[in-house]
Amino acid sequence: MGDGPGWHTEAWYVVYQILGWFAFTVWSISFYPQVILNYRRKSVVGLNFDFVVLNFTKHTSYLIYNAALYFSPVVQKQYHEKYGYDELIPVAPSDVAFSSHAVLLTTVLLVQLFLFEKGGQQVSSTCIGISIVVWGSAFVLLLLAFPTGNWLWLVSAFNIIQLIMTCIKYAPQAYFNYRRKSTVGWSITNIVLDLSGGTANLLQMFVQSIDQHSFENFSGNVGKVGLSVFTIAFDIFFTVQHFYLYAIPSVVSPEDYLQVGDYYVVPALDPELALNDQEEEDASAQKTPPP
Repeated sequence: MGDGPGWHTEAWYVVYQILGWFAFTVWSISFYPQVILNYRRKSVVGLNFDFVVLNFTKHTSYLIYNAALYFSPVVQKQYHEKYGYDELIPVAPSDVAFSSHAVLLTTVLLVQLFLFEKGGQQVSSTCIGISIVVWGSAFVLLLLAFPTGNWLWLVSAFNIIQLIMTCIKYAPQAYFNYRRKSTVGWSITNIVLDLSGGTANLLQMFVQSIDQHSFENFSGNVGKVGLSVFTIAFDIFFTVQHFYLYAIPSVVSPEDYLQVGDYYVVPALDPELALNDQEEEDASAQKTPPP
């Protein structure tokens, strides 16, 4: 857990670790359904490219924050000087493990965008502009922090960046689903796991607050709070889109969808259903007298 005081109650510490590693596990697994779905379909049609790019920026920023605060004695010292020496470092080993894994898997998704059928999709100029502004700002902040050695301020800025990315990264996919009136190509398994991880992550912070009799860990790690809250909110919205707004017949598998146009998709007919329909058309044609 880094330098600083220990936990007041061993039981709360155990619960904290369980919740943290549970969040790490389900969040880490949540990346794979989308990767597997893309591979099985040999297509990324339905997966919004802006979401993938913004998600990569988000997780990279989060990794920088987590790794610096967890491993750097200098950053930890500056944290205690600001928030108090009685406060625990608000980054758990599971946070570092998750963000490292997230960067790796998001990189895999980026590679898939180049390898598989795109259906006319591309990264928008708005997304490119946002990425340039974000990384340009990060470079400027590095130049400002270097002379003063205020590294906590710098890594906290990366935490704010990941929070901003969390707020906006889901919007392109949500709007994309709305335009297509479909969630095909967007893994709902990913969303269910993501929702579970966000809930566990938020509960983990409450456990720490209960043990320490303080809510300073919330103000000291607003990025983790924002990550959980916005993840939960958007995952609920995506769940509504998938199961209610744009629900599809359960007999139709997402792998049976065909591309139409640039990125619209419709269900391919089940062979048996198609055969029955053809037989009905043939019977109807036989009953109809020629003109």
